Amino acid sequence: MADVIVCIPTFRRPNGLERLLSALANLKTETRVSVLVADNDAEGQEGLDVCLKVLARGYRWPLEAFVAPERGIAQARNALAEHALRKRWDFMAMLDDDEWPAANWLDAFLRAQAETKAHALHGAVLRVHETAPGLLASYCDGITDWRGRSGPIPLVESTSNALIARAALEAMPRPWFDLAFGLTGGEDLDFFTRMKAQGARFAWADGAVAYAFVPRSRLSLKWALARAYSNGNSDMRVFLKHRPSAPAVAKEMAKIAGVLLLLPPALVIFGIVPNRAADALRRLFRAAGKIAAMTGRRYDEYAIVHGA
Repeated sequence: MADVIVCIPTFRRPNGLERLLSALANLKTETRVSVLVADNDAEGQEGLDVCLKVLARGYRWPLEAFVAPERGIAQARNALAEHALRKRWDFMAMLDDDEWPAANWLDAFLRAQAETKAHALHGAVLRVHETAPGLLASYCDGITDWRGRSGPIPLVESTSNALIARAALEAMPRPWFDLAFGLTGGEDLDFFTRMKAQGARFAWADGAVAYAFVPRSRLSLKWALARAYSNGNSDMRVFLKHRPSAPAVAKEMAKIAGVLLLLPPALVIFGIVPNRAADALRRLFRAAGKIAAMTGRRYDEYAIVHGA
């Protein structure tokens, strides 16, 4: 039987963290589970308070919480990895504090891992909206569900609902997550890109479902396009960090040029079809974010907290 440690970075979302801990306590599994929480708010420490309250009531799993004082999502993930490697476990599961798992989540992950022998896997993320999103926004990343075909994939790109084998983490040099991406995001894409370079295999586990709460402040087209810009910006920074070959750079430039040239007319042509208009806008803003990264600019998406 596998040992799994669930690692959770949290920052000023006490309600979300408590919901997540409650869902973990209700997992349907015979697996040995432990939970590790890093509170990245050294001043308020609301996450730490939630964990102490949960422990005082009695909790199903061993639960440890600590303060990771250096601000940033990469910093919090590094602190989790450092603490986790002092313990016994075979797999590390990662969830964010605005997510919570389905009851069969963990067993579905472990079955997929046994079938694929992947070193890292990603599961489905189903969005739960606080209010109905706008028409165009409802088709954008971060607001739509995130699903895929179960089985091997080229790369896991996010730690939002991920499972990682201990051996793969131990093979990675410290720091596991690049501090330069602490407030921008992209630290997870960079992490898995480096893991792939060391020969890791990846898989998608669509049966390993986590739900993600999307607050009202994230349900507008304005936020969705800012998210697309942010993703493009961080993706390009990761791309450039790994010193791509000249042909790879040329290919990326051609993709950006194609978006800039072809999508504005597409907005007019497909303007009456909401999903195509939303996709065109998303691609334009991703391209803008990539261009900004090429000129040395970055977008600190995680400087703002959404939800509670």
